[in-house]
Amino acid sequence: MASDLEKKAKEAFIDDHFGLAVDLYTQAIGLNPSNAELFADRAQANIKLNNLTEAVADANRAIELDPNMAKAYLRKGIACIKLEEYCTAKAALEIGASITPADFRFIKLIKECDDCIAEETSQVPQPVSEVPTDTVPMRDVQPQKDLPSQAPIVAPSKPKYRHEFYQKPEEVVVTIFAKGIPASSVLVDYGEQILSVRISVPGADAYHFQPRLFGKIVPSKCKFEVLSTKVEIRLAKAEPIHWTLLEYSKEPTVVQRVNVSTGAKSQRPTYPSSKSKQVDWDKLEAQMKKEEKDEKLDGDAALNKFFRDIYQDSDEDTRRAMRKSFVESNGTVLSTNWKEVGAKKVEGSPPDGMEMRKWEY
Repeated sequence: MASDLEKKAKEAFIDDHFGLAVDLYTQAIGLNPSNAELFADRAQANIKLNNLTEAVADANRAIELDPNMAKAYLRKGIACIKLEEYCTAKAALEIGASITPADFRFIKLIKECDDCIAEETSQVPQPVSEVPTDTVPMRDVQPQKDLPSQAPIVAPSKPKYRHEFYQKPEEVVVTIFAKGIPASSVLVDYGEQILSVRISVPGADAYHFQPRLFGKIVPSKCKFEVLSTKVEIRLAKAEPIHWTLLEYSKEPTVVQRVNVSTGAKSQRPTYPSSKSKQVDWDKLEAQMKKEEKDEKLDGDAALNKFFRDIYQDSDEDTRRAMRKSFVESNGTVLSTNWKEVGAKKVEGSPPDGMEMRKWEY
């Protein structure tokens, strides 16, 4: 059945029916998900449809299944060139060229990547103002080509995982809420402006998350960690700009450039105020704590502070002993020995010359 679908998909591709070819390859992959050829061929059809991030994802999956498949590296390289991710494209093409040295297409495309990389590096960046933020045109951080909106790579997969992101001046942290996933089931790949995440859960369809990112990243500095309740991915920004979205948008927009030297300061919480003078709340809080610590108290106030300090600095057993002894003795006994008070009721012990009486309601 899968072979029949593959044959029909190839015929559709030859007839320039690329959308139909993608649909047929998707059906064939559903029946034979470990066939690298199907992913590589669907990548080619996606390139024709200008579904470039999907093409990269398919090529990556084909490479994962068959690391020696030269055409998978070729198609990844072509898609990345169209996405203007020349370094990622060159890396894939060089591997493909080492597998099939006689294929002139690799040599030609590698040279194209070298030319584009040289052109990019030769451009002199505009001077940046020293103020904490500045606005720069979006073209400084992403290609201007209009690309279609992100579309699913395959039919909706199960399970589906929710994701969100937050950012710092130098990195973006993407969280995928996937609970109880073994690290061996998670594959994360990075491009210059692409994040590719694949989670393969036994007995369920694979989960794909393949966004084209808002800004460029440094793949060598990116990392991820699989935790008990989530997958946390840290993307190193190529430029210290504020990402208004996680994914690239073709809508015209401007971004704010953040001065990294003031990044730590800018992360402190700010509060709305009608006063022109800004209050350093962290400094004020520290000052109040110091004054409270150094405060000179007398009499009962000093005694209460003494007991409060003991309670705050104690372990849980000591705190339990203090609570139990104080309550059961009606405030006449305060013990810190849980072994002693935990095994019996604490009887009240009134001061000399006084007696305890039960309160009558």
